[in-house]
Amino acid sequence: MENGGCAAIARLIDHSLLHPAMGDAELEAGCRAAVGWGVACVCMKPYFVGRARRLLEESAVKAGTTVGFPHGGHAISVKVAEARSALSQGAQELDMVINVGKAKGGDWSYLEDEIGAVVEVGHQGDALVKVIFENCYLDEQEKRQLCRISRKVGADFIKTSTGYGTGGATDEDLRLMLEEVGVEMGVKAAGGVRTYAHVARLKEMGVRRIGASRTEQILEECRRESGEGGG
Repeated sequence: MENGGCAAIARLIDHSLLHPAMGDAELEAGCRAAVGWGVACVCMKPYFVGRARRLLEESAVKAGTTVGFPHGGHAISVKVAEARSALSQGAQELDMVINVGKAKGGDWSYLEDEIGAVVEVGHQGDALVKVIFENCYLDEQEKRQLCRISRKVGADFIKTSTGYGTGGATDEDLRLMLEEVGVEMGVKAAGGVRTYAHVARLKEMGVRRIGASRTEQILEECRRESGEGGG
């Protein structure tokens, strides 16, 4: 495979450790595995960030967590407090869920304040901020407006979904998001990305990050198909 092979594929992936039933042993094992895989980031439950940062500190893998997850209905002050708490524990990347109801109601000034507040706190702590839209609930114009707001307030990434809504990352949505933000921001695909073929196609589209829980399977498929060995 060209352009860095499976190592380049791994560096696109945010390995997800967010299942509600995951315990400490599974979270720790997931962090250790992510180091071996060489992924970009591990996105984990907020309470585990401090421990994860210690597990990841000898690697290039970033410690990430969520804000307002999974439904986005938290007050702005609560999202800001979550972000500050995560940063104080060593979080390097924050994936925040917007208030989807406010988007459906067209309250764009609220969302500019909300996204802007978390971006400001995140950047003060030298963290990347990714804005989760939950596209399955939104129409085209709502998605476009969220792209524009996220770009305006300086978010680092926009993201399709939490993986806990009624839909995930679609090519149609990703094309829309890439069209709106161009090279100014990254686009992250999350929700239903489970195979190497899918990841490779998204990479070709220009997607810069991919949220996945089946990271090992994806990388094993990559090694088999590229002839890099393993799997």
